[in-house]
Amino acid sequence: MKTNGAVSGKIGWLLKSLLAAYALTGILLLGLAMILYKLNVEESVVSAGIIGIYVTSTFFGGLIIGKMAKVRRFFWGLLLGVSYFLLLLIITLGVYRTLDGAVAGFASTFFLCAGGGMFGGMIS
Repeated sequence: MKTNGAVSGKIGWLLKSLLAAYALTGILLLGLAMILYKLNVEESVVSAGIIGIYVTSTFFGGLIIGKMAKVRRFFWGLLLGVSYFLLLLIITLGVYRTLDGAVAGFASTFFLCAGGGMFGGMIS
């Protein structure tokens, strides 16, 4: 039986890029947690830091997938950003089991993740 190497290769690109983006997210969130531990900062600063981490991580993942794809890099970056957001949404639903009126926050997070990934893909 013959497998399609191009499809598995493209899925592999996406999975590797997502893994790198989430690894960077973990490292940056750990750094933010240490800053919060040492300093008393307001909730707005924490929210801005988390949003910055999402954008930075998807940008980094978009760079990686764009380097691997070499063609239609903006599309692959956008796909990475959307995948990052969907995985984030699934994790949130798994932990909290509800979205409780956070639709506006999720919409802005979606566009930031998608835009960060797409910009990273275009820059690569």
